[in-house]
Amino acid sequence: MALQVLRAQERTPAPWKNGGGVTSEVAVRPEGAGTGDFVWRVSVADVAQSGPFSAFEGVDRIITVVDGPGMELTVDGVPHVMTDPYEPFTFSGDSDTMCELLGGPIVDFNVMVRRADATARVRIVRDRVAVRPEAGTCVLAVVLQGSVTLGREPHRLSHLDAVLLAEGDADDIDVDGVLALVTVTDRDSG
Repeated sequence: MALQVLRAQERTPAPWKNGGGVTSEVAVRPEGAGTGDFVWRVSVADVAQSGPFSAFEGVDRIITVVDGPGMELTVDGVPHVMTDPYEPFTFSGDSDTMCELLGGPIVDFNVMVRRADATARVRIVRDRVAVRPEAGTCVLAVVLQGSVTLGREPHRLSHLDAVLLAEGDADDIDVDGVLALVTVTDRDSG
């Protein structure tokens, strides 16, 4: 399978239902799935104001502040202050979650996965990395800051561009900035 390059400028931003921000979908599986039927979904959001998060039953979430002064997420009554960029935070989409912005708008990186179907993890990388997805696994690499170069077929990716690699794909990525590696593993692949 050929790796898939996903350019930031090709995304169409969509407003949130509550009007508190705008989201741009980086990738979703199955392709074309909506918020009610995805197995996994990765997006970048511009968060303009404080407010509640939408509930996603049966979904695990990983959120990372990319830009801005940060936020405090209160998940089922427990506060979590997120002021440092590039520090992934995992929580249940079933939880009652409230976001309080800490001094202004932010940009966040959001991974959602249906826990019955798959698991996900986010690793932040600032150096060269070899990406070789195993059976039942795919890896989405998203440039959070700076740029990266894919080694095998020279592709240069800029801010918020991404590349999706599946089983059989392999590449070395030279990072000049900050890269998020999202590894999604099917539950039935083990």
